[in-house]
Amino acid sequence: MFFALLVPDPGSGRNTARNRAADTVAIVLALFYGTVMMLLGDATRAGAALPWQADLALGLLCAAALTVRRRHPLAVAVAVLPFGAVSVASTGPIIVALFTVAIRRRPPLLLVLGLINVGTGVLYFLLHDRPGYGIWMDLLVRSVVTAAAMGWGLFVQAYRRLTTSLREHAARLEAEQHLREEQARLTERARIARETHDVLAHRMSLISLHAGALEVRAGVSPEELSIAAGAIRGSAHEALEELRSVIGVPSGRPEPPQPGLADMSGLISSAREAGMTVDYDNGVPSDGLPAQLGRTAYRIVQEGLTNARRHGSAPAAAVVLAGGAGRALRITVVNPFSGTGSAGGPHSGGRGLLGIGERVAQAGGRVTHRAERGEFRLEAELPWPS
Repeated sequence: MFFALLVPDPGSGRNTARNRAADTVAIVLALFYGTVMMLLGDATRAGAALPWQADLALGLLCAAALTVRRRHPLAVAVAVLPFGAVSVASTGPIIVALFTVAIRRRPPLLLVLGLINVGTGVLYFLLHDRPGYGIWMDLLVRSVVTAAAMGWGLFVQAYRRLTTSLREHAARLEAEQHLREEQARLTERARIARETHDVLAHRMSLISLHAGALEVRAGVSPEELSIAAGAIRGSAHEALEELRSVIGVPSGRPEPPQPGLADMSGLISSAREAGMTVDYDNGVPSDGLPAQLGRTAYRIVQEGLTNARRHGSAPAAAVVLAGGAGRALRITVVNPFSGTGSAGGPHSGGRGLLGIGERVAQAGGRVTHRAERGEFRLEAELPWPS
């Protein structure tokens, strides 16, 4: 049906090429329909209300009014409807005008306009001195065409509302997803800040302890003084390194230092005790690794094993640590993955991986994760100063 070509663009206020093309198609089809009806009907017979030349001129005038149907659909329809009583050629533009109104207005108003259009057919029959067809023919044709135009217009209106609702729903879901991701990042930042605060509190406690011991002891040998000063210097240096990475937000009581690389074996053992098969390859020297770097590595492996246990297709994983001072610390966690996990889980960009990304970003590194060939691979690279 040609009405599908006449659907006004929702952005009809903009003079787009599509709108201009649609208006051209609307005018051409309206004139074509009106002309065909004029030739097939009795508009060219003797006794018509108007000569066929005047009938055609009114059809052209009504078609010209369609150029403003987007801005004033109801006004155009009301303006062209009366011409249906004297001009058959104007029935094409009238149908297009009614279709345009049907897209914008409610059914009660459309019913009134439709009845008026059918009523003008009765007037046309009464004004014709020698009608070639019975009044039932005019009523039938106008009723069917009017109902078809308005019905299609109402369908287009419902379709637009549905698509608009779906777009708004999709936009809300996207906004909620962004909000959840931002909340996950903030949660991870707060967690890192709490960890840093706890570590700093522990370092400062050690500094205070050693300084207090020097203060209360009157006779301290040079050797003991050197050991205490070294301990104070080392703790202060590590505390400064923590401060350079992030400024902690004090919250709660100071706790012992957070787990690091030395605790990785315990983490692997816990996973194995929970029923997982874990291959662990640690090629990183235990000496010289900064505490913050070891803590970040621990959290990455911990999150990787958690994801493997929750979303993997089998309770198994492989953990590989490699690197050295002056290069980088590379962490790889691989687990079987069938690709049938929840779309909102960590393997598809959930909160666990967002937290890892935030932690790695604060450490100045980079992280990638992907599913391929039946495996899910989590890879992180962290800078390791020499």
